[in-house]
Amino acid sequence: MSLKIVVLAKQVPDTRNVGPDAMTPEGTVNRSALPAIFNPEDLNALEQALRLKEQFPGSTITVLTMGLPKAADVLRDALYRGADDAVLLTDRALGGADTLATSYALSMAIRKIGIPDLIIGGRQAIDGDTAQVGPQVAQKLDLDQVTYVESIDSVCEDCRKITVTRRIDGGVEKVEAPLPCMLTITGSAPACRPQNAKRVMKFKKAAAPAENREGARWTITQWGAADIDADLAQCGLAGSPTKVKAVQNIVFKAKESKRLSADDAEIKQLMAELLASHTIG
Repeated sequence: MSLKIVVLAKQVPDTRNVGPDAMTPEGTVNRSALPAIFNPEDLNALEQALRLKEQFPGSTITVLTMGLPKAADVLRDALYRGADDAVLLTDRALGGADTLATSYALSMAIRKIGIPDLIIGGRQAIDGDTAQVGPQVAQKLDLDQVTYVESIDSVCEDCRKITVTRRIDGGVEKVEAPLPCMLTITGSAPACRPQNAKRVMKFKKAAAPAENREGARWTITQWGAADIDADLAQCGLAGSPTKVKAVQNIVFKAKESKRLSADDAEIKQLMAELLASHTIG
């Protein structure tokens, strides 16, 4: 048995370094002002795909991302770790997308790739923390989905079903789902393996056409909205009912801490202060 797997990946701003230029006047994230990294839980998702590829020889992994041309960095990273193919979805018409518009564009790209046996993505991206894109992609493709997956336990070739362990409040549960399906992976899943030196040498000059990298020898597939037959009314800002008003980096300082004894009066006084400042209640 061989599996066709699509891994959803995202290049995200490092939210540990949010500064005053984090937002544009239009209310979208100013990605050029923040360091860009591979979304952590998408790396956990890639590791699950790579383990399946080892378990089922002949399986293929295509990594799909949507973003600016520089988002090809995460695709090269995925190729270094063991992915077989990479697709960059980039177009000005796709810019400023919220989760609804993002999931629409990704679902259209997956239809162009061909519905795989498995779509695997991180539970959520650290720049939005909504955990909505994976489930929305599954809904738009009319696929079963299992969220908060911690491990893939088995895949039944004859019955075309997958069994996973998912993390829930207070414990874990085993879930069986038919293929094809969508899985979202949590950060408690095994960390992704490091880059392979031979694959780094093979793919270090891989580039998408939009990058125009000198000496590129391996082309990352690049699609725009027209290539995936996308309805522009459902893409980018036009297709995004959600607007972000501001992003702030809140740092608690030592002077904002308060040491209490076990005295009931002190605790009541603290509760009254928190209620008055609308911190709680």
